[in-house]
Amino acid sequence: MLDGILGYRFTRSDLPREALTHRSALQGKQRPGGASLGGSNERLEFIGDRVLGLLIAEWLAERFPDEQEGELGRRLASLVSQPVLAHVADTIGLGEALSVAPGEARAGVKRRATVLADALEAALGAIYLDGGLEPARDFVHRAWDAAMTAQGAPPKDAKTALQEWVQKRGLDLPAYTVSARSGPPHEPVFEVTVSVGAWRATGTAGSKRAAEQLAAEQLHRSLPH
Repeated sequence: MLDGILGYRFTRSDLPREALTHRSALQGKQRPGGASLGGSNERLEFIGDRVLGLLIAEWLAERFPDEQEGELGRRLASLVSQPVLAHVADTIGLGEALSVAPGEARAGVKRRATVLADALEAALGAIYLDGGLEPARDFVHRAWDAAMTAQGAPPKDAKTALQEWVQKRGLDLPAYTVSARSGPPHEPVFEVTVSVGAWRATGTAGSKRAAEQLAAEQLHRSLPH
């Protein structure tokens, strides 16, 4: 199944299976004798995260030869951010192929941005371990083409853009508060609310920092410009 989604034919059958296995799918499952069934996608996610950063950095350096580190860094941060990863994963249909616990599936975990982003990095890690950098590079260039092409000037992070908006208008700085926290300790979900005067927006992610960025992005988009 993963072969068709990624456009890459695996030679090792264990890698796509591992890449598609959410931690929740293994809870309570053990081999005879009490040994746990390994194989959630967390280790592949760890590898894929590093591979993605390298390949996007390489691509940016080739595409923007006149830009300096700061400009390239902002582009990189945007392209490897959770919202972009989740969008790419959703576009290729990765979420529907994930193996999760029945209760998590009913709760809609397959649509959660953090889960989609992690699964995409795991899939990239699987490609790298199976075939090396060249097929990993080919996948990244195909899957991130729209996001890369859409970038004009080096982007500002959402919190910076929102802060500049309020400062230009002489308003108080944005206030961020954690309005809700859910999920197990190993996979928390934070809901952060940002307010500027009477304007408010919320963002939900697997870390407070990411949730703040999502909230800031949502609010900045809704403000008059």
